[in-house]
Amino acid sequence: MSTPRLLVLSNGHGEDLIALRLIEALRHQAPDLEVQVLPLVGMGQAFAGAEAAGELQRVGPRQPLPSGGFSNQSLRGLLNDLAAGLPLLSWRQWRIVRHWGRQGLPILAVGDLLPLLLAWASGGPYGFLGTPKSDHTWATPPPPGWGRSPLADGYHRAKGSEWDPWEWALMGRRRCRLVAVRDRLTAWGLRRHGVRALAPGNPMMDGFTAPGPLPAWLQGRRRLLLLPGSRLPEALGNLRGLLAALPEAPGAAPISVLLACGSSPSDAELAALLAAAGFTPGAPPPGSGASALWRRGPMELLVGPGRFAAWAPLAELGLATAGTATEQLVGLGVPALSLPGPGPQFKAGFARRQSRLLGGAVQPCQDSGELKRRLIALLNDDGERARLGRLGRRRMGPAGGSARLAALIRGRLLPG
Repeated sequence: MSTPRLLVLSNGHGEDLIALRLIEALRHQAPDLEVQVLPLVGMGQAFAGAEAAGELQRVGPRQPLPSGGFSNQSLRGLLNDLAAGLPLLSWRQWRIVRHWGRQGLPILAVGDLLPLLLAWASGGPYGFLGTPKSDHTWATPPPPGWGRSPLADGYHRAKGSEWDPWEWALMGRRRCRLVAVRDRLTAWGLRRHGVRALAPGNPMMDGFTAPGPLPAWLQGRRRLLLLPGSRLPEALGNLRGLLAALPEAPGAAPISVLLACGSSPSDAELAALLAAAGFTPGAPPPGSGASALWRRGPMELLVGPGRFAAWAPLAELGLATAGTATEQLVGLGVPALSLPGPGPQFKAGFARRQSRLLGGAVQPCQDSGELKRRLIALLNDDGERARLGRLGRRRMGPAGGSARLAALIRGRLLPG
């Protein structure tokens, strides 16, 4: 019997992380499975560790684009991407997908329309994990003071789904063996249009360990998690706004600010920004896993590349301008405050949509001053933090989605 093979398409950093969780679960259930991944946006750096361990192979051209994969949010972003070589990049990616499909090999598309369209165009069997869209985003009222979007909401309400008719058509093809979405409400909306959509669970909530006793280096301190995102230069500008909202003395207990980041921003970029914000360097506490510590009065800011999964369950509150990581944080029961900036990703529209998606568990603020006021109020209100945390847990769902999805993929998409 030949070795089973699967090509995974993903179109963004968050989608890469979701695809990685799913591949890990698939490899656990089917150790002989050969997996190739084609990151459609960016460099696919999330797969680097698994590739080095021999768990998968990245294929295809990889090129960072000026919009960071968000060219659908502005005409300028699209024009910049086109000038940077997007048409040639897409053509080369399509040729790889088409070659795979002509062999009759299965494809799993993770994301939205782009990977779904490529999987359909392959001519082979495919499955689809629709990660970004949820009917909660139009069925939930917008946060107070952030306006309404009656045209967009009316359009989705008329359809009964946030997914569009051309996407239903691609999901409903006979060659599409599996459609999985992030929640039951969204699956129900698609089933009304003849798409046999399932909601087996959200892989985004897998990979976290239950929090144990608070470590010694955090005892007696308030705990904030800072999530500026990883796309440059946007992340640096967003981080500057979040730092401006940190209070000097919010209460009797000092604050530990846990800055969870990836390979970017770099240490030098962070050092310049933190020094400008009045922080001075120090030695990280033993056992924290931090690469650096900065102090401003009684406040400690710890820098932790790759520490998000370890630090997120320890936080009381998040300050965020990130996408997937913010959703994961509130899914752990930790509410968040957000501060939109000029983009290209985390703009006002993105922040409003994220708040609706998560049922208000993340609350957008207009400026650093409002963020500071809300931060202090939430730190002093245990009951409100707990209420918002429950909302986040309900919207994101429990862990275990990766294993259930992997079983469905094995049964419906991979050869028996």
